[in-house]
Amino acid sequence: MTEHQKSVRPENRPEKKKSKNYNLELIRMISFVMVIVIHVTNYYCRAYGEVTQGEYLFSLALDTASRLSVPCFFMITGALLLGRREPLGKHARRLLRFGTVLIVWSLVYYLWNTFYMGTPYDLSEILYTPVEAHLWYLYAMIPIYLVMPFFQIMCAGMNLRMERAFLVVITAAVIFNYILTLQHGEAYYDIPLIGDQVYSYYVFIGYYIYKYRRHIRIGQGTAFFGCIFCLAATFGITWGVTVLRGDHYETALQYGSPLLVLAGALFFLFMVRLKKGDYVPNAGAKKVIDLFCGCSFGIYLIHILFLDNYKKYMEPTDLPAWIAVPLLTAGIAAVSLLCVWLLGRTRIGKKIT
Repeated sequence: MTEHQKSVRPENRPEKKKSKNYNLELIRMISFVMVIVIHVTNYYCRAYGEVTQGEYLFSLALDTASRLSVPCFFMITGALLLGRREPLGKHARRLLRFGTVLIVWSLVYYLWNTFYMGTPYDLSEILYTPVEAHLWYLYAMIPIYLVMPFFQIMCAGMNLRMERAFLVVITAAVIFNYILTLQHGEAYYDIPLIGDQVYSYYVFIGYYIYKYRRHIRIGQGTAFFGCIFCLAATFGITWGVTVLRGDHYETALQYGSPLLVLAGALFFLFMVRLKKGDYVPNAGAKKVIDLFCGCSFGIYLIHILFLDNYKKYMEPTDLPAWIAVPLLTAGIAAVSLLCVWLLGRTRIGKKIT
């Protein structure tokens, strides 16, 4: 056994059980706010040519930075679940909950879009297209949870060398798949467990980064500035192509983009090692983090109702982006939090948020 293997082995042992890891909870809280920012700024970015150039650049900068959020949600899942061995019953209950949430919120948004927003939806398409765009997250998570017990056993049976080899293979697959999307194509066969999307990849690298966070030879400064560089490059590519095309370009903002993958991984690494990997908030901050994180899933599900209502009556040109984006983000987050908190007081509400 090499000295490096000896130094890594303690990470493979089960850690003492903690109620919560606040490094991960802090990432979760930041990420759910970023998700709202993405959906608000998209309204302005997609109005390129209608809003001023300054408003567009302001919105694009926030949109690009906030793209870290979705990778982080998947990486948190990997960090928390892939290192475990859970009974099949627990996996079944998790799947049942997500399936119930998907059905309930699909119905909510079907009624909302059909009778209020005036955008009817063909229910025969529900297996292929979410009723509301942001519900794609549930479509991505349910297959991941379906294979999670097998994914867990696979990870438990791999040593460091095998994990590295698997990481290399799936990283190459993600890059390959992204290159194909730039050519408007897709692989004839998908790689098992990873498929043609990047989300299972995020789950695994979240597990890998969290497990070896003390051994990855990337300093905090390098992680931080590397993340900033990747985001800046994404911003520059998006802006440049947008100007050339005369229309908002979103391909560089897709979650399969190698630049966003690297940015998300570096941000996650930086955050899980914050305060030497043992971030402990004071009593007041702990209450805030616990409150927001406890409601974060529900906020994700419900916040589009309030954003859609704004879009129904307000055009992007009615209120400047640098006023609308922060006000809408704060307002939607606050109202969504209140609604989810109230729903959580009921038995049914707890099950669907």
